[in-house]
Amino acid sequence: MRMRVRIHYGWIILLTTFLALIIAAGVRSTPGVLIVPFEHYFGWNRTVISLALAINLLLYGLCGPFAAAWMDLYGIRRIMALALCMIAIGAGLSSWMNEPWHLTVLWGIVIGIGSGFLSPVLGTVVANRWFTKRRGLVVGIFSAAGSTGQLIFLPLFSMLLEVYTWQIVTWFICVSALLIMVIVGFVMRNNPCDVGLLPYGASSSIVMDSASEKNSLALVFTGLKTALWHKDFWLLSGSFLVCGASSSGLIGTHFISACMDHGMPEITAAGMLSISGVFNLFGAMAAGWLSDKFDNRWLLFWLYILRGVALAWLPFGLESTSTSLAIFIVLYGLEWSATIPPTIRLTTDIFGKQSGIIFGWMMTIHQLGAATAAFSSGALHTLLGSYQWSFISGAILCLIASGLVIKIRSYK
Repeated sequence: MRMRVRIHYGWIILLTTFLALIIAAGVRSTPGVLIVPFEHYFGWNRTVISLALAINLLLYGLCGPFAAAWMDLYGIRRIMALALCMIAIGAGLSSWMNEPWHLTVLWGIVIGIGSGFLSPVLGTVVANRWFTKRRGLVVGIFSAAGSTGQLIFLPLFSMLLEVYTWQIVTWFICVSALLIMVIVGFVMRNNPCDVGLLPYGASSSIVMDSASEKNSLALVFTGLKTALWHKDFWLLSGSFLVCGASSSGLIGTHFISACMDHGMPEITAAGMLSISGVFNLFGAMAAGWLSDKFDNRWLLFWLYILRGVALAWLPFGLESTSTSLAIFIVLYGLEWSATIPPTIRLTTDIFGKQSGIIFGWMMTIHQLGAATAAFSSGALHTLLGSYQWSFISGAILCLIASGLVIKIRSYK
């Protein structure tokens, strides 16, 4: 007699969410490969292009504190479907754009909000609702979606640009988002009780607090009010602002363009950035393990020092051999997302039960830094013709961030 092994529906939810997060990661990686094609096709300078990308990054972060509240009010499936629909509309319509304001509206606002609904908050909500056991594993899998999307889409989009025009990239994103939206519509469920199950590993029913769902939007602002009066919030948020500026805003947006300025083919530059995603996986997992063992203030101190050294090295790496640039890829990849686990741990130590909401606001500050760096780096390139001072400024900011984190009070 053959035994039938039934897979808990939570694992199907995990796979569906993972696919949606990969698409979101692909969308976030797209601007890096489209800056130069937009320059050549439309004749726009990098200040104009970077403004739209800065708005995208800012809205991505601003949606974070509200995403979980809207998922409580309207359901995970509806919010995911809405987000994917906005990405599909923004990407599809952008193939017909011909004015700078079209880029600002479609990539800055529409896609910025759509991808913001598919921020890391989505993975946290799904993990908490569908899993009691293996929750840490699930969160780790969702965290890996960003690096996975980068590994997949950066080389793919670069290869498409080698053969076709930039429009094929936007249509690829549109079709992919619509496909995942259909899967979400058929497969995704808001809670385990919708399919007659308990969360994976749960031994008894979990009673949902409907009052907390109704007040979830109010809790978003209550958490912010608590944080604003806390000195350590500003110290930790200041370092996280630098994190966003020196990662998504500077390297994530302008690294490929900087390499192309030095004669490197776009597909090679995209490949190097995607390889950093491999080191990013190892660095993030190692940082998570270290955050359980050591003082997270000093862990962040050394991570920001390492990032500052890597950014200071980059201008010389671009001017010299590929080996020098490879050193940057390894150093930067190892700590690209490594600052997140110790930052989350410190937020939990400081704010306890309110840490989730407050970290959502910190992600907004993180993306404010990213938006500022994305725009200012493009503007400096238009003014000076290179990214050298942007990279050096990023290194200096990282040194400042290392000084901020060690001033945070110990809560052990």
